[in-house]
Amino acid sequence: MQPLVDSFGRGHDNLRISVTDRCNIRCFYCMPEEGVQFVDRGQILSFEEIERFVRIAVQLGVSKLRITGGEPLVRRGLPELVRRLAAVPGIRDLALTTNAVLLADQAKPLYDAGLRRVNVHLDTLDRERFRQITRRDDLHKVLAGLDAAQQLGYSVKLNAVAVKNLVEPDIVPLALFGRRRGIEVRYIEFMPLDAQNLWIRDRVLLADQIIETLSREIAPLVPVPDPDPRAPASEYAFADGVGRVGFIASVSRPFCLNCNRIRLTADGKLRYCLFALEEDDVRALLRSGASDAEIAGLVRRNVARKWEGHEINSAKFVAPPRPMYSIGG
Repeated sequence: MQPLVDSFGRGHDNLRISVTDRCNIRCFYCMPEEGVQFVDRGQILSFEEIERFVRIAVQLGVSKLRITGGEPLVRRGLPELVRRLAAVPGIRDLALTTNAVLLADQAKPLYDAGLRRVNVHLDTLDRERFRQITRRDDLHKVLAGLDAAQQLGYSVKLNAVAVKNLVEPDIVPLALFGRRRGIEVRYIEFMPLDAQNLWIRDRVLLADQIIETLSREIAPLVPVPDPDPRAPASEYAFADGVGRVGFIASVSRPFCLNCNRIRLTADGKLRYCLFALEEDDVRALLRSGASDAEIAGLVRRNVARKWEGHEINSAKFVAPPRPMYSIGG
């Protein structure tokens, strides 16, 4: 089959799969503390449906998968899905993004199922600030999950959302933590994807500001040529030779022109961009007896409509109607 190429010549080989919109923490920039409206469980794709879609996507050139949520570890039986996806011929990379609250108990079953890479969301090592951000007192569980993952031999990265006038005290401690543990910390600029419309550009702690801080407080940072120019993060190495950090600068350095990702939401909608205003209903085809060719056609049409970029920095930008937890991280 012909590869998945959009009208701007971008090839797509990376599929992000949300397995649930539910989460066991309540980060203020993602979910309200109360009154969250979750999708009915009957509308969530089954493991069999996800596996079938992945097998079709692989025939179109997809070779990289990332399991997301919500919080994917709250999805019952997740190691079974990992086992299924790891066994699909053509998949060369399978990773998972998690808040790690449940990782201590699940790291071993997931590893045995074939998972080898995890990105752990952690904004702070300070217990009180963790509670302020997540509205939960679970920092000790996250750290236990990190310990378990590293002991098993996982490749681990940390994802930290950079919100101005909040996490400045955490920038250096997180980097030092990563240097000690051999973990790359990735700082993610605060994006307009919250459920409560709290985002304003003035609350974005920019990548350049973080680079300046780390270079001053720890050691100069040197850009690392990325072996995958389509990766979302810009990587830097500390000049003293100890450790790396990354920056996902969706606001100040949009990487749209290199994007190779499509997204499948937990309720079976296909999105060509995190910020997309439209989506296609995969679930309806999966449950109506559609052929693999019909589903592949939907994927091709979705990618063909992909826009040039999200335009966060222009007056044209419109935030997507779904919040982050509903789209999939």
